[in-house]
Amino acid sequence: MTTEELRQPTLLVLTALTSGPRHGYALIEAVAELSGGRVRLKPGSLYGALDRLAREGLVRESATEVVAGRHRRYYELTDVGAHTLSDEVERLEHLTRDAAAGLRRRAADGGRGQFGATGFSTGTERA
Repeated sequence: MTTEELRQPTLLVLTALTSGPRHGYALIEAVAELSGGRVRLKPGSLYGALDRLAREGLVRESATEVVAGRHRRYYELTDVGAHTLSDEVERLEHLTRDAAAGLRRRAADGGRGQFGATGFSTGTERA
C-alpha cells in the first residue's frame, strides 16, 4: 500500500472500480466521465497504470473473456486498493475543508488576507 498522495489518473481509476469490475475500455470511459472530460486515458497509459496498480496490490485482474477474437481483461479493486482510496479521500476532504475555511476568512476581511492588499506584511496590521 502506498502512503503518498495518489495522482489524479490513479485516483480516478480506483474510483471507477468502486462500482465493480471493469474492462479497459469501460475504465477509459468512466475516467473521462468522472473527470468531466478533463482526463482522457489512452489504452497504453491505462494498461501501464493497471499493471503498476496490480504490482502494488491495489487492483487485480478478476476475469477475462474473448470478444470479437480479442481478450478482454476485467480489473477489480482489492481491499488494499479500497483502503488506499479511502485514505486519499480523507486527505482530500481535509484539504478541501482547509481551503474552504481559508476562502471564507479571505472573503470576510474583504479579500485582503492577513497581509493586506499587496500580500506582504507592513508591520501595521493587527491580529
